[in-house]
Amino acid sequence: MKKKTVLVLLLSLLFLEASRPVPPPHTTWATYRADAASTAYSALDQINLGNVQNLEVAWTYRTGDAREGNRSSIQCNPVIADGRMYLSSPQLKLMALEPETGQELWRFDPFAGQTATGTNRGVVYWESGTDKRIYYSAGPYLYALNAATGKRVGSFGKNGRIDLREGLGREAEKLTVWASSPGIVFQDLLIQGTALTEGYDAAPGFVRAYDLKTGKIAWTFHTIPQPGEFGYDTWPKEAHKEVGGANSWAGLCLDEKRGIVFVPTGSAAFDFYGGNRAGENLFANCLLALDARSGKRNWHYQLVHHDLWDYDLPAPPTLVTLNQNGKTIDAVAQTTKMGMAFVFDRETGKPIFPIEERPVPTSALLGETTWPTQPFPTKPKPFVRHTFTRADISDVTPTSIEFLTNFINGATLGNIYTPPGIGGVVQFPGTRGGAEWGGPSFDPETGIMYVNANEVPLLVKMKKLEATDDATLASRGSKVYALNGCATCHGSDRAGSKVYPSLLNLSARRSEAKISKILAKGRGQMSAFPAIAGKDKEALLAFLLDKKEKKTATTTETTPTRYVHNGWNILQDKDGYPGVKPPWGTLNAIDLNKGEILWQVPLGEYKELLDKGLPPTGTQNLGGPVVTAGGLVFIGATKDEKFRAFDKGTGKVVWEYQLPFGGYATPSVYQVKGKQYIVIAAGGGGKVGSPSGDSYVAFRLK
Repeated sequence: MKKKTVLVLLLSLLFLEASRPVPPPHTTWATYRADAASTAYSALDQINLGNVQNLEVAWTYRTGDAREGNRSSIQCNPVIADGRMYLSSPQLKLMALEPETGQELWRFDPFAGQTATGTNRGVVYWESGTDKRIYYSAGPYLYALNAATGKRVGSFGKNGRIDLREGLGREAEKLTVWASSPGIVFQDLLIQGTALTEGYDAAPGFVRAYDLKTGKIAWTFHTIPQPGEFGYDTWPKEAHKEVGGANSWAGLCLDEKRGIVFVPTGSAAFDFYGGNRAGENLFANCLLALDARSGKRNWHYQLVHHDLWDYDLPAPPTLVTLNQNGKTIDAVAQTTKMGMAFVFDRETGKPIFPIEERPVPTSALLGETTWPTQPFPTKPKPFVRHTFTRADISDVTPTSIEFLTNFINGATLGNIYTPPGIGGVVQFPGTRGGAEWGGPSFDPETGIMYVNANEVPLLVKMKKLEATDDATLASRGSKVYALNGCATCHGSDRAGSKVYPSLLNLSARRSEAKISKILAKGRGQMSAFPAIAGKDKEALLAFLLDKKEKKTATTTETTPTRYVHNGWNILQDKDGYPGVKPPWGTLNAIDLNKGEILWQVPLGEYKELLDKGLPPTGTQNLGGPVVTAGGLVFIGATKDEKFRAFDKGTGKVVWEYQLPFGGYATPSVYQVKGKQYIVIAAGGGGKVGSPSGDSYVAFRLK
């Protein structure tokens, strides 16, 4: 009798599950960036060109944990599923809200009173019958939570979490690994990429699939090939033991029908010098097509050979269906920091538009062997500039040209892919793009892709780090500082920037114990550095605290001769405006059927420049667009902290709203009780450098 009762209950549950109405395509936002195809598209059209002016704030939610100044941000794209909205806070708490009102239902704090570290751009929602879960990352851990209660799922990993540092073939406790972007679900697997540090001791960026129920690793794809694997010969023989990076931090997309997961990877570490990694360096800077069930490689295409510019593939690829000469083509598109869009056949990897290998400049740094060519798609044309000359120096203020000319004196100017050098190179596009992590949106009805871009140059200088085994602690510490990439954020002079804090006179502001703890655990957007330990940590602390004692470093280890940053600066004038003539930020519409840019408009503005009679210049922007069937493209992203709607056909601004803080995240579109909403995180801060906040703002029609 009991067996029959159980069977009846199981059959009833299966019937209820099967009878649940399936929503029309593109009308939900239950996945990061809308769907597994990563289209950031919504078929909802209640909000449209005819009534967008009638939008009003439906609700505002404050998380309550922003950091002071500009030291925190929110990059989360909320997921709405099973009657709840899931989102994260500046200090990576996870919240569930009621999506109609913004009322908090529960919150989970993974740090339990400790200092939060890392970045979170979204979560994974998964359900099977009554088992409904949220998977998300904070610090080095991936958590599985009950979607209804926010409690850990104890059967997953160890008490509801797994350690992303484990399973990489190196000492886990010495690695710095986290996941800034959510993974993607295929059947009973969660496929996950990771973010890493970018110094010489970075972890390897292997892609892994985990069993959704248990957290056990189901497969691993070695982005730095091991002996006997395809691509091993594109590195030095011992590189698989020593070199890190080649990781997929930007997020993935999935062709569920074909069972193919598309994986974009970043550069090998160290990002700006490759003397210790001679070769093409597969599978760094690649778009990978993997069998989602087994992790086997179907095809790959490397978009930057032997990267020396930190040109990671910065956003999830997007599945697109194109129409060419009456033929339908299922393709995948990848936007890049270089401001180029590459489009491939999903099954074969054949480029939809021809790609040319063009000669590029060679490096003058000792031991560096630049790859002789780089790939350029013939269509679409780049949506950012690729050349910086003296004629391109900004003249937006009377003092701009003189200040910038002096600042870049002695530096090399020229084209994209000019390698870093000791005298300095103006890198354009810089590491902020081109395109960035917000990714594009794609309208499946028209075949048009919308992507925002930055045009912000960098001034990059290198210096040779000499081998030594006889130095004061502080001198040795300066090398530890350089080798671990600390200068990328805080500067080779430790002076910091408008975004990253100065480390000068640190002894007056922080105790040695406090600094040691931050190095070990991380803080905010600064990752932990557990590999800096023992005598290296003692030396680094001596350097940071300006200790003057003559005690020598008690180590007999020698550091191989390497190059590190001697300056890594956003090129800007003394007023903080980018050092190139505008535009500095753009929104672009690209017809992928024809490979043509339809329109390009400035994205963002500086009021004080408008008041002087200058046209809109655009601003640095982070966070992506969404496109809707209502004829609209919505995007925040800009330094002026506005949220805008554009006519997707013309690029004209048709609505805008002043957010409480910068909206450096991708919005989400959803509906509740027949009412359409759009919500965006307004957390400010981060690399844009505006004041930090803690808001989510949702809009609907009056």
